[in-house]
Order: sequence, then C-alpha cells, then structure tokens
Amino acid sequence: MARDQIDMTPLQSRDELVAWIEAGVKDPADFRIGTEHEKTPFTLQGHQPVPYEGARGIGALLDGMKLLLGWEPIMENGNIIGLYDVTGGGAISLEPGGQFELSGAPVETVHQTQSELMAHLAQVREIATPLGIGFLGLGMTPSWSRAEIPVMPKGRYKIMTGYMPKVGKYGIDMMYRTCTVQTNLDFSSEADMVKKLRVSLALQPIATALFANSPFTEGKPNGFLSFRSEIWRDTDNARSGMLPWAFEDGMGFERWVDYALDVPMYFVKRGDDYLDVSGTSFRDFFEGKNPALPGERPTLSDWANHLSTIFPEVRLKRYLEMRGADGAPWGRLPALPAFWVGLLYDNDTLDAAWDLVRNWTARERQALRDDVPRFGFKARIKDRYLFEIAKECLKLSHAGLRRRNRIDQIGRDESRYLEPLERIIDCGRTPAEELLDKFNGAWNGSVEPAYEECAF
Repeated sequence: MARDQIDMTPLQSRDELVAWIEAGVKDPADFRIGTEHEKTPFTLQGHQPVPYEGARGIGALLDGMKLLLGWEPIMENGNIIGLYDVTGGGAISLEPGGQFELSGAPVETVHQTQSELMAHLAQVREIATPLGIGFLGLGMTPSWSRAEIPVMPKGRYKIMTGYMPKVGKYGIDMMYRTCTVQTNLDFSSEADMVKKLRVSLALQPIATALFANSPFTEGKPNGFLSFRSEIWRDTDNARSGMLPWAFEDGMGFERWVDYALDVPMYFVKRGDDYLDVSGTSFRDFFEGKNPALPGERPTLSDWANHLSTIFPEVRLKRYLEMRGADGAPWGRLPALPAFWVGLLYDNDTLDAAWDLVRNWTARERQALRDDVPRFGFKARIKDRYLFEIAKECLKLSHAGLRRRNRIDQIGRDESRYLEPLERIIDCGRTPAEELLDKFNGAWNGSVEPAYEECAF
C-alpha cells in the first residue's frame, strides 16, 4: 500500500535489508489475508474523468470519507491524498489518475474480506453519489485518452511520470488508466516463501485469464482480453516480469535483496518532499554514492519505499503480493483472495499446485505470460490449454478452502467465494469475452453501457 514508511534509522549492512523482509515470517496460526482493489471514478453525468480539485472532485470525496470514517488523513503539501485506519490497519489511497484504492486491513478469513468490501462500498457510495461520482470495475478505463485524465497531487507520481517514457511504451498508461485487484498473503519460513512465490509466479497467468477485464481502449476493442496485463509487458522491464531467477537454486530472502538493490530507484522521500533520483541504483545509495544525497546512506524507510516501486507479477515485501489480476466489479473481488488462499494456505493444495508447475521451464512460463493478455484461456503451455489448468487450479483451490474450514454465521466455508470463477470456467470464456459480445451486440458498438453495467 502507498503509505510511505517513517523509520529513519540509517542502514549499516545488507543484513538489515534481509532482516527487514525476514521479519515477515509468521506462524501459520497468524496468517492473514490482505486485499487491495482499485476502481476508476467517473462523473455520473457524461462519464468523464473526475478532477482532484473542486467541490465535486476527488479531494472533496476524500474529505467526506474522512468525516464519515474518522480515519487519519494522509496529507502531502496541504492536499489530502489518502486516509489511514489507525485501529484496523486499512487505508484508502489514490493512484496517479485518481483511481481510488482500498488497501484492506489484514484479516483472518475471506468472509471478513467480503464484509470489509461491503462496508467500504456503502461508505464510498454515501459520499460519492451526492458528489455525482460513480466507480467503474474494469481493468482499464474504456473510453478516455491519456490526455483527458487528471493528475493527482502526489510527488512520487510526478517523478514516475517523467521517468516512465524512458523505459517502456506503456508506463503512463499503467499509471493513469489501469486498475487491479491484488491479494497479499503470508509465509511461515524462508522455504515456505520460496515455494509460494514459485507456485504463484507460475500460476499468475491463470488469475490474469480468470480476471481478464480490459478489452477496450478509447471506446474501441484493443485486440486484447487483458490489455492491463499487456501494458505490464512494456512498462519497465527492469522492475517487472516473471523473475526466472526465483526458480533457481539458492533462492531466498538474500537473493531477493540482491535483485532489489539493482532495480533502478524512482525517488527518496525527505519530509514532505520527493527527491528525483530516477534511474540510480539502491546499491550505490547504500554505499553513500547517490548523486542527489552525497555521503548519505538510506534508511529502512527508504528501503521499504523502494520495495514498493518494484512491480513483478508477484512481489515480495514482508508478505507476498499477487499482482496478475485486472480490476473487477465488486461481486468478483472476494474471488481473488479466495482463489489464492485456497491454493497457498493449505499445504496439501500447495504441494499439488507445485506438482502442476514444477516441470515448466522459464521459457515456457514466460511464453504463457506473454500469450495470456491476448488469448486468455486459449493460451497454451506444453501441450495444454490454459483453460484446462485453470479448471484444475480452481478445483485445488476449492479443496484447500474446504479443508481450511473457516465457517461464516450460517455455516458456509470460504469456497463459496469461488462461485463467480466457477461460472467463468463453466462458460469457458473470460469476462472480457463476455464484454466484447455485449459491445458487438446489445451495446451497439459503444462502451458507454459499461458505465452502468460494470459500475460498483
């Protein structure tokens, strides 16, 4: 989540960087589930982007949420840019184009994720509807050009906006036009982290296909089922991708630290200011050789911030983040944590999932990742369609959730949250293909109906 850390102890050794990540190790009894989702605000009249400023802008929306929730405001240079729940640990933050993100509190069950989501939607509606603001559950804005989208007043985004075009074709689109839903999960040891990282990296394309939901750009089909996923293929390859080295011998916390040390930095935060150090390495900073801060060494806070600017398909911080899914309408959101919890939080299922992917080569994993944005379930690996593997994964996840046996008030376990995904598998088509059918049929070649049908 985008709340910048505040531990300003200067770092002395690489071991401290490793220790910071290793501090995420938890007893399985303390495993939690964090779910983050982004949604695109739009004006109910005219379906336009919502500016930050003004009586009906994003700033006003955040002010209203602050009064309603009593959460702490996160301020930057006099602007409200987010909210933080001091007691529960949840947060609301802004993405560069105003995408509104709920970073859920760490909870024990998917039932609690669902409750948190329903409460959040009710609260957001209460404030947003009188302001004439609605929210869209798609992986990418379906009708606006880059130029139409307002810029949120956050220093880190200004730096990223300047740097992105130097390193990839789609970085600006990623920042301003995409939305994701993401699940954050725990590990019980270094070995457990490595196993979960490998399984979830290999299977991330499954989540991409199940959640593929970004087939439109600027009012027309863009040729992809998940254009959001395609965008990540050419955003900044120094900090994204499938991490083939994570499958090699010797993978662990130290190997991740060595990778992160060489990922180019974006910024260093000092007080309220973001210093542009884009393109420099954390390794040099660590040795006191950053040109913007000569002789100064990074703090733990700098390290935590830097780790949050690395964007592989699965990201390691003090937990693992599943990053492959498009944003979705609210009914499908709890399905993502349910899917990954079923696969990763039950040891039998985790073993079975590893058996499924252990013989895939780095090249095969990469080819699947490259094909899935365009072909969805029709992508292939070895001699199998992704569809068959997705079906198998869903079965495994279902079994894992049944064995976890976390029951709600009326006796249902968490496997019920997989129902939207089971419907997708039953019809054999990604959500994007359903949208394209509507576009070519009932919607008469217009994306405007999406603002009704895919709204929160």
